[in-house]
Amino acid sequence: MSQPSDQTRKYSNSTVFNITVLISGSGTNLQALIDACKPGSSLSNARITHVISNRKSAYGLTRAKEARIPTTYHNLVAYKSKQPQDKAGTQKAREQYDADLAQIILTHIPCPDLIVCAGWMHILSNPFIAALQTASVPIINLHPALPGKFNGANAIQRAHEAFQKGEIAGTGVMIHHVIGEVDMGEPVVVREVTCIKGEALSDLEERIHRVEWEVIVEGTKRELAVLEKGRRESAS
Repeated sequence: MSQPSDQTRKYSNSTVFNITVLISGSGTNLQALIDACKPGSSLSNARITHVISNRKSAYGLTRAKEARIPTTYHNLVAYKSKQPQDKAGTQKAREQYDADLAQIILTHIPCPDLIVCAGWMHILSNPFIAALQTASVPIINLHPALPGKFNGANAIQRAHEAFQKGEIAGTGVMIHHVIGEVDMGEPVVVREVTCIKGEALSDLEERIHRVEWEVIVEGTKRELAVLEKGRRESAS
């Protein structure tokens, strides 16, 4: 784990929010957040203080390091290797992994005000969610589909196939709160994306990713506005 820089110290200004971002891949959505946190940008009242990846090769870790943001690599494989190779063992491994992930986040200095899952390809279980709820740290997630549609993995591919079959009229992107049910938490931002007949999957993916970069910033901004309102009310 890299050491916190001056950028990540606990500020006395109560209007500054600390964000932990969870990633698994190239980190283009993380980059959108990094850019938005720069002075004069839409999230200038926030700073990313910790980036965690469950994949060692995730290029998002490089993006974070280039921005002088502390990083942590936390992988599930080691947990699975210590348990029986059956369904019960896998479940126990996931729960222990998630419980430890929660502690990694909550013991990091500064503790986050918000967790953003930005292309985090791991389903968070109840031990993680309960620990963050107890600490009053909300979790939001980016999902490339409309509410209640194509929950889980490969959402863009599944939407593309459904559209080409005439089963849907379009798809979308959302930011939602994380709960026990996968991609079923209350939406924060929803953006529709038009599908095009005969369009290649790669073209739809590219268009959706461009929407994601906007939506993840907008959703984070809205969630921080809720937190800021709560701070003002508790101080009055």
